[in-house]
Amino acid sequence: MAYLIGVGRQLVAAAKSAPFLDRDEEQALARRWKLQGDEKALHQLTRAHMRLVIAIAVRFRHYGLPIADLIQEGHVGLLEAATRFDPAREVRFSTYATWWVRAAIQDYILRNWSIVRGGTSSAQKALFFNLRRLRARLMSGGGSAVVFDRIAETLGVSRSDVEFMDSRLSAPDISLNAPVSDGDPAALSQRLDFLRDDGPLPDEIVGGALDADRRAGWLADALRGLSKRELDILRERRLVENATTLESLGTRLGISKERVRQIENRALEKLRRALVDKHPNDTRGHAA
Repeated sequence: MAYLIGVGRQLVAAAKSAPFLDRDEEQALARRWKLQGDEKALHQLTRAHMRLVIAIAVRFRHYGLPIADLIQEGHVGLLEAATRFDPAREVRFSTYATWWVRAAIQDYILRNWSIVRGGTSSAQKALFFNLRRLRARLMSGGGSAVVFDRIAETLGVSRSDVEFMDSRLSAPDISLNAPVSDGDPAALSQRLDFLRDDGPLPDEIVGGALDADRRAGWLADALRGLSKRELDILRERRLVENATTLESLGTRLGISKERVRQIENRALEKLRRALVDKHPNDTRGHAA
């Protein structure tokens, strides 16, 4: 019971000293709470079942979370069970409360075991809480691939889900601010220092956006020097995602497709000259 030292001796002592309830006493307390809202009856009922909460919480201590927190969450589940319990069903309260206590503790573990949120479906929860046990039981029957296939079939999940959960359970989360090695704290590098970002730097992003806006303005000015027909053809051929064919444009404008090609080329040349003449230093490489 050494793992319960940090929980608080008073809590453990109170749970041990609480009297056991027989079926009739349990039913009477449950009715007083449900029908009359008697909080004293609720306190007696839950206090008598704190042994159950502690026993269930202890089963989950290997997940590395404080046992006191597990017991506290289990107590929340116990209170929920007392609220929902129907004495008319003539079921022992401990049998009914066990599910609620275990569910509350498991939900707490899923929320706090890792900063990466795990699956919340019933199948994913079953995988999280049963993977280690099933793997240990099945490991003698073959390699990891065979074991993963059997676990996936048993729990109704995909093999990729089993492999992913196994990798998550194999090691705890590591802070990016943690030092890479032991030594002088002032001289240590953090794991965060080794993360590589292949994207552009913030100043490069801003510079690129400014250049794009400037060139868009230049293009808009140059387009104003085109005739309406040139502008229409250039827009349909160059400024839309799905370019219109020369033949379609020729039919619409009442000219041949070769004439459309000539007007398009002339418009492009006018644009090139306008941009080079007004911005020779900035457009030399692009014009080429």
